[in-house]
Amino acid sequence: MKFNNEIYPKRGWVIRPYYYIVSLLLLMVFLGVMCMRGRISFLPFFFQKPHVKLYWFIPDGMRADPDLFNIFKWANEGKLPNIKKLMDRGSYGYSYPNFPSHTPTNFATLLTGSYPEINGINDGPMRTLGKPLNSVAVGGFRSTSRKIPAVWNFLEEAGHKVALISIPGSTPPEIQKGLVIKGRWGGWGADFAAINFESDRGLGQRLNQGRSTRLFFFGPQLTQYIKASPAVGWSNPPKSYSAPLEININGWGGEFLGFIYDSSNDSKENYDRIAFSKNKINTFAVLGPGQWSQWEPILLKWTVDATTNDIQSNIKIAVVKIDSDGFFRIRVLYDNLNETVVFPGAAYSIIKSEMGPMVDFVDNFPPQLIYYDEDKKIFLDETNLSFSWHRRIISTVINKFSPDVIIHDIYTPNQVLTSRWWMGYIDPQSARYNMVSEIKRGVLWQEVKQIYKRLDGLVGEILKNTDQNSCIVLSSDHGNIPLDRNVNLNNLFAKKGWLKFKIDNKTGEPIIDWKNSYVIYLKMAHIYINPEGLSGDYIRSSGSKYDKLRNEVIRELLSLKDDGGEKPVSNIVRWEDVKELLHMDPDRSGDLVIANKPGYGWNEEMSQDLTVFTTPLITGYKQAIMSKGVPGMWTPFIIAGPGIKKNKNLGDIPFPLINQLPTIMKCLRVKIPDHTQGRSLPIFTDGR
Repeated sequence: MKFNNEIYPKRGWVIRPYYYIVSLLLLMVFLGVMCMRGRISFLPFFFQKPHVKLYWFIPDGMRADPDLFNIFKWANEGKLPNIKKLMDRGSYGYSYPNFPSHTPTNFATLLTGSYPEINGINDGPMRTLGKPLNSVAVGGFRSTSRKIPAVWNFLEEAGHKVALISIPGSTPPEIQKGLVIKGRWGGWGADFAAINFESDRGLGQRLNQGRSTRLFFFGPQLTQYIKASPAVGWSNPPKSYSAPLEININGWGGEFLGFIYDSSNDSKENYDRIAFSKNKINTFAVLGPGQWSQWEPILLKWTVDATTNDIQSNIKIAVVKIDSDGFFRIRVLYDNLNETVVFPGAAYSIIKSEMGPMVDFVDNFPPQLIYYDEDKKIFLDETNLSFSWHRRIISTVINKFSPDVIIHDIYTPNQVLTSRWWMGYIDPQSARYNMVSEIKRGVLWQEVKQIYKRLDGLVGEILKNTDQNSCIVLSSDHGNIPLDRNVNLNNLFAKKGWLKFKIDNKTGEPIIDWKNSYVIYLKMAHIYINPEGLSGDYIRSSGSKYDKLRNEVIRELLSLKDDGGEKPVSNIVRWEDVKELLHMDPDRSGDLVIANKPGYGWNEEMSQDLTVFTTPLITGYKQAIMSKGVPGMWTPFIIAGPGIKKNKNLGDIPFPLINQLPTIMKCLRVKIPDHTQGRSLPIFTDGR
């Protein structure tokens, strides 16, 4: 084609039309390169591609390592077929958590690409300067506790619609136009934890459990002890061959009754059934040991700022055990979903109609299903309920709400690996490893691998409901390793005269004399020290008396040994050095931050006998471990999507969690936040 140059003005040089075309093409190439490198998050309309979507699945506590929990090997052997598909479509390797390797800390790291020194989430229950130590000052599971924005803020700015499912640190909601389904322990909405109801037969068990019957050791009761009395006023009750008993069960303001009876007709006292009713007239469930009811509607109460609100909910009941003499243990699940824990509220009715009641995760923290052999069956049943709900929510959210980005957590894997029943008997590093036969260990391994198969099933559901323009990520916040010994540091400090407390004879809970105490350990890795006493608003002490006492505490901890001569301490860091050495926020740290060796776990609880080393019922844990050199603490990272190298094994050397977010943002072609401390992994086909 020949252009007519005469129609263009001549001012010493000739402007030809193809100059415009070449310039435009160069501009388009420049913008494309900048976008691929994450320097800009927009393109002109003529160069735009559809949003790369994201499904980031973050099962809590999903251990993966090259040795014992080699999930990549399991996948290649055909045991995890959907994870294998994800590996074939993308790149994969291992990641390690930052200290203190606790859920809120590492979720904040994953979701900001930064360490606690920047995001501020040192722990779950945090104390801070200017606030009293006798209560939590800053809750690490709350979105408002984070000092910087999370990934969803930046994704919304880039035009993405975001859905968050059970994500720690996502509530109160920060997103503007997406979907939030129940965070975890963020203090937002009516969050009804499951409760165990058990025969009150003296103070033995209650004193033994102490504060461990409370959520996070200081919250609502997770186990209640109630008395049975002779049954009276029941209309047409089941026939009982021993004098029937009744119990009144009240959890979260929802009341119902139990009719305990003997159906055996064997001329012995042999209680074996419980009938449940709201009015002693109509029975909605009759259950024996190990049996569950259907979901039953119930009206619950939720109090906020002295205002009590009615919440329509549902309960599901299991009879954990009944002894022949009438001893009972009952578990009640309360529907985890209601209109106060969904944003926007209008989305609740859609989810409810599609999904029914919610079981978010099994058991709780601290665990309650660890005290009787019969607890294990109920634990496994509850695990299945949790996985069922989380599998079905995947297609529901995608099909009903059409988000561009979904970030999804399930807490159940962590609950399994930190419970009483498995980790101590399948990991050779455990002191309890040889306490079971190889046959028994084989059964336990089958149960654990079934959990991983359920996770694989969720990955399959994600693959089925996403397209080729989706970035799919599987990762976790931390692994889990065996726990052999609790180290009751506050008993140690009491022995030294640094901590004063007494035990409440009715509840088993400690009553601390803060005024006359000078040293205390508080979860998960912090020791607070003040030679003038710990009462009132906490201030950082200084001077010769402080230095002397702090040095004495350090010496005592470093010399501490168990009865086998082993030392539990692996590291002690003064608050002045926590930012440099542990990447932690000094303002939310104790005077000392301490790390334990694998197999040992710091314990905040106190006892009258001041025993320092005890053997816990649970056999797995993850807190306060320097995790880079402990493979059991590692997690998987698999990413597949547009521009990601396929079947790329990143090797057996783990990388820090902070590298995950910048890698994901590059996959989405969204600008990496300025506060991000991590580096993108070298997994892109175009070298971006």
